Amino acid sequence: MARGSSASMLPWLGLALIILLADQFTKVLILGYYKLGDSTYVTSFFNIVRAHNTGAAFSFLAGASGWQRWFFTGIGLVATLFILWMLRSHAQQKLFAFALACILGGAVGNVVDRLLHGYVVDFLQFHWGGWYFPAFNVADSAITVGAIGLILDEILRVRRAR
Repeated sequence: MARGSSASMLPWLGLALIILLADQFTKVLILGYYKLGDSTYVTSFFNIVRAHNTGAAFSFLAGASGWQRWFFTGIGLVATLFILWMLRSHAQQKLFAFALACILGGAVGNVVDRLLHGYVVDFLQFHWGGWYFPAFNVADSAITVGAIGLILDEILRVRRAR
């Protein structure tokens, strides 16, 4: 496959689609079986809980008057286009493309939520000794894995350049 060809993007787009489907499937389950605020104790440090996030990471701007829904949707759509462009140009760079695909699948998953519901459905909640980490979802997890992958890719690239 030629560098930058659309065909070389297919495995990465497939990974992004798998992440998107897993994210949306788990959210459908949560929406179907839990009411807002319902929680199931799983372990001494983990719960399944239904939460709605109208903001961004860690509920940033969640208390705004509603404009943030469209602002974060727009950011997600712009990020999607940028990631697609980057994937087309760098599909042969495995770690970099893997990271981008994870971020793409997660970003689109959260954009779908914002468009369908006006909020992002979160349900994974970790806690310890009375401290609760903000609830998150499969899309957020994929974005985090992708961000770690981008950092690792950059560290490895810098080391190779020495």
